Amino acid sequence: MQRIANLLAIQGNEVLLLQKPRRGWYVAPGGKMESGESIYEAAIREFQEETNVTPHDVHLKGVYTMVIKNNERVVDEWMLYTFIAKKVEGTIFKETREGKLAWHSIESLETFPMAQGDRTNLLFAAYQKGIQYGTFEYTEDFELISEKIQSSME
Repeated sequence: MQRIANLLAIQGNEVLLLQKPRRGWYVAPGGKMESGESIYEAAIREFQEETNVTPHDVHLKGVYTMVIKNNERVVDEWMLYTFIAKKVEGTIFKETREGKLAWHSIESLETFPMAQGDRTNLLFAAYQKGIQYGTFEYTEDFELISEKIQSSME
């Protein structure tokens, strides 16, 4: 099972988002964990590689199971660990092979095109206290089939 870590940088009323070229969807910067790497280390490394900035005051905000199904058959499954940072240092890349980076209002998380599970977890990360846990089931075209969400307070 693949492990993915992403990080949502929040400064004031803005979030740093990456717009992916394939679908035009917005995501928090992140990517695959390397062997022997902690989820915390992976989130920071992937964020730095994709943005050119260093996050500070990094906290875990969500742990999710993502399942892709073809009818009832599971065709892919991975774990997603979502972190936030309330401060970053450096000058962001404008565009990389991963997509276009820019600061956007927090409210844009409610309307920008993205996978529905990403919207759920990024809105929680941006607005709520505690940690969220969940399972999202999608079709192979990333249409949400179901979601199960739980949360705990810090």
